[in-house]
Formats: sequence, C-alpha cells, structure tokens
Amino acid sequence: MRVVLAEDLFLLRDGLVRMLEAFDFEIAAAVETGPELTKALAELAPDVAVVDVRLPPSHTDEGLQCALAARRARPGLPVLVLSQHVEQLYARELLADGNGGVGYLLKDRVFDAEQFVDAVRRVAAGGTAMDPTVIQQLLSRRASDQPLGALTPREREVLELMAQGRSNAAIAGQLVVTERAIAKHTSNIFAKLDLPVSDDDNRRVLAVLAYLDQGR
Repeated sequence: MRVVLAEDLFLLRDGLVRMLEAFDFEIAAAVETGPELTKALAELAPDVAVVDVRLPPSHTDEGLQCALAARRARPGLPVLVLSQHVEQLYARELLADGNGGVGYLLKDRVFDAEQFVDAVRRVAAGGTAMDPTVIQQLLSRRASDQPLGALTPREREVLELMAQGRSNAAIAGQLVVTERAIAKHTSNIFAKLDLPVSDDDNRRVLAVLAYLDQGR
C-alpha cells in the first residue's frame, strides 16, 4: 500500500515513516510543505494520503486545502487528516463529498501504533476513521437545528457512533443493547433526517455528514 505523508515537523514525520514501514506500507513520498504535497499527490497517485492540517508556507490549513484540491482532481482519493485542532469548515467539506475513504484524527488522542495503522488501512479501503471529539464538534454545530433536533438523546448517541464508522454490531456492543435495537434506532435516524437507508457504513456516515453540512 503506497502512502504519501505530509508533516512539517521532522521528528514526527520520520517517526510516522518508520512506523508505517514497520507495518509494510510503502512510503511513496514524505513531504513537509503544501506545494510538495500537491505535487506528490498529483504525480504519485498513492493509495492513501496521510496529511497534517497545518503545513508551510501558510501554517494555517494548507494541508487540508491541498487534500481537498487533490480529491477534486482525483475523486475518491483516500485521505486521513492528522491535526491538533478540529478545522470545522474544511472538515465538513472533506467528509461530505461522499467519495472515497476519509479520516480525521487528533494527534494527542492517537495512543498506539496499531490504532493509527488500523485507521490508515480502514481509510485506504474506503472506510472512515473519525476521532469521537471531531464528530461531537461537527454534530454540536447543528444540535438545535431541525430535523437533527428531533432526534432523541439515544438516537444522537447512535448517530455519533455511526459517524465514527462503527457498524450496527459494534454500536450495539458499546451501548450494551441488541443489534436489533440499533437497527431500529438507525432506521428512525434516517427517517427523521430524510436520508435513504443504506447497508454501506461509509455511505451512510457520509450522507449524514453531508446533510449536516447543508445550509452552512
């Protein structure tokens, strides 16, 4: 699996390269600036991009903007974002376009190599890898809006877990209820949000996030 990695801090970039190579990833490029990232994504066509949000020269949200531009040029390019902050505007745009795997992890909440590597693989395979804090912030922005405001507390809890990429079985296990109960909650959520029910976990998460992004 070929990876393009963008991280401006040398020690962190080198550590990520060594960790990914230890798990049999091929590092197609490891870059430190936005222009280098844009060039690498265009020329190397990686299986997945692992991108820091804040890259030189702007040190603002250049990494995320480069990733969005790359996905517009190559729809479906899997992108896993690493950040110390939740950049809501661009995170919503990344998550709501409905094409390819996406992930958003907070650096200080990645606690071990296997957790990170699992997220990279999941995104590369077309799935999602979302930090719960990111999801909570994205959802809270619309907490008082209808029809999201029509969801019950339990339905909102299920929705947050869905948005993390969890299956119905995984949600049932975490909430200690039956999978049948989660299926009922899921149906209610889609009905209240006027969204089509889908058996594909990634599509349903992106559909919910796309809805939340409307009216921005």
